[in-house]
Amino acid sequence: MSTDAVLRELLVRQLDHWLPAALHRARRATLALAYAGGDATGAEEALRVVAEFADRLRGRRLTVLVVADDGTDLAVRLGAAEAALPADVAVHLVPGGPDRLPVALKAAGAAGAPLLTVADGADPDPALLAAAASGRPAELLLVTAPGRSLRPALSAAGFPLATEVELVPDGDAPARLLGYATGSDRGLETVKEALWAVDEYAGVRYRDPADPQGRLLDISLDPEPGPLRRELLAELARSGPRTVTELRRFATTATVYRAADANRALASLLASGAVTRDPEHGRLGGDVLISAVPNAGSSA
Repeated sequence: MSTDAVLRELLVRQLDHWLPAALHRARRATLALAYAGGDATGAEEALRVVAEFADRLRGRRLTVLVVADDGTDLAVRLGAAEAALPADVAVHLVPGGPDRLPVALKAAGAAGAPLLTVADGADPDPALLAAAASGRPAELLLVTAPGRSLRPALSAAGFPLATEVELVPDGDAPARLLGYATGSDRGLETVKEALWAVDEYAGVRYRDPADPQGRLLDISLDPEPGPLRRELLAELARSGPRTVTELRRFATTATVYRAADANRALASLLASGAVTRDPEHGRLGGDVLISAVPNAGSSA
């Protein structure tokens, strides 16, 4: 399975979460899918997911923008998928690449209503990010080349929450950097769950850009906690003692891991003597204070 296949599965899982919530929240919503060449079959998968929610679309209006340069073949394929959609869904194929998104979103009147944007092969251009952030609420999946963090640009565009992960395929194919931005804690947790739930035999591994050692991680429902242990120790060194709640929040918002993974990593750190807790006994609840043990970092 290629990185394209992993990204398609993530999109399907995200739509299963986003679409019912968007339709419940507002009478109109926009799904924008932009591709810079490569594999645009994610658009077909997206339309099939939309068709599954036909009963919830009554009285609502969903606009699906597909921005791509796949030519006639894509138009034919999308037409076949569009035939299964209810009249409440309007599909527009816009020739071009992700740089056309700002104009396309403005023409569609996407601002001020639920908006999910997928930009595959795009640079974190301020105009593109600002357009993607114009939804209320807005969510963005951005796939680009690795080499720099996406968090500063996503934050500057007005997204309060973001995460990023490198998708590293086996063989000589290039790695890709996936960034997700949102204003919803629930949306962030949903994406994290989806990341670790895709096909673990995909031939793709993850790398957390926040991990200075750059260790590759197998996709698993119970991911290897080593990098998270190191990142939690680094956070304790920067900030001093933190509660379990604060460290769970750090794992969710600053690493590729989930809140539940932080509990497993903390239990391991406590067992190794790399950190201490206050109080010393009892459940590892949210108000338990965790402190790093000086010169014990190598135990992580």
